[in-house]
Amino acid sequence: MLKVYQQQNGGLRGTILSNSDPVPPGAIWFDLFDPSTEERLRINALLGVEMPTRADMEEIEVSSRLYQENDGIFLTALILSNAETETPMADVVSFVLTHDKLITIRYVDPQPFKTFAARCERGSSVAPRADMVLMALLDVIIDRMADILERAGAEIEVVSRDIFQPAGGQPMQSRDFQTVLRRLGRKHDLMGKMRESLLSFSRVLSFLTPAMEGKSNKDVRTHIKTLTRDVQSLQDHTSFLSGKLNYLLDATLGLINIDQNNIIKIMSVAAIVFLPPTLFASIWGMNFHFMPELSEEVGYPLALVIIVISGILPYAWFKRRGWL
Repeated sequence: MLKVYQQQNGGLRGTILSNSDPVPPGAIWFDLFDPSTEERLRINALLGVEMPTRADMEEIEVSSRLYQENDGIFLTALILSNAETETPMADVVSFVLTHDKLITIRYVDPQPFKTFAARCERGSSVAPRADMVLMALLDVIIDRMADILERAGAEIEVVSRDIFQPAGGQPMQSRDFQTVLRRLGRKHDLMGKMRESLLSFSRVLSFLTPAMEGKSNKDVRTHIKTLTRDVQSLQDHTSFLSGKLNYLLDATLGLINIDQNNIIKIMSVAAIVFLPPTLFASIWGMNFHFMPELSEEVGYPLALVIIVISGILPYAWFKRRGWL
């Protein structure tokens, strides 16, 4: 799909073009979402630059993601999508900036693009220049990542309370640690994708700073510096949350080990408590013909008393030592 945005009423109005529709005059932003071969070739011919393919966008080398060619600046970054679901993903999005046009190429539909498009349609003030549109779009993307981190931090805090302060004094044995581990695993996966996305944006901004020297006004350079500081602060916060997740994971595994050790301790104590009664019962249960106790009238009651006492004494000893 090819959607073209042009300046109108202080904002940007988007129009979806078919292969036969002419490009509106004064178009600033060309948004290619899951583009067909025809749409890609049309943009190549219109702007005189070669748009990167999906294979090019997925290259991991920095030189393949960030470069300048034919007076165009090519930037590829990872953007989070489906962050509200249990299966978040980070996919590549390319930004191509020429002297008067911005082209975005993407195969996912992350929330920041929807938000920015809706903001443009409402007539929000956007400077009629491609570089300022790029700055505004990057600003929305970084704001969205900040929102995701804020929500993730609040959810991690809830998991922390569930681990260390269970509701209603819930005993350790009845707590579902498997669910806790799954929740921690999902948050750890989200933080990993967030760190990867922020790293790609940090590289984009580092590359964009010298690339824009002499091509734009002071406002753009100031905006890039602001975005760079924002990304750095988000990277620091992501590292903090990742460290907290690792701590909670270790704590959960430690509580599971304590739970298992308590179970093993109870079983061991039970085995020790019943060992002496079993010994006496085994002795008096032997089928020997000559046993002194068999001829005594109090032999049977005495055997029962000894068996009971032999079970109580180990239990009392463990209790006194604080092992129970």
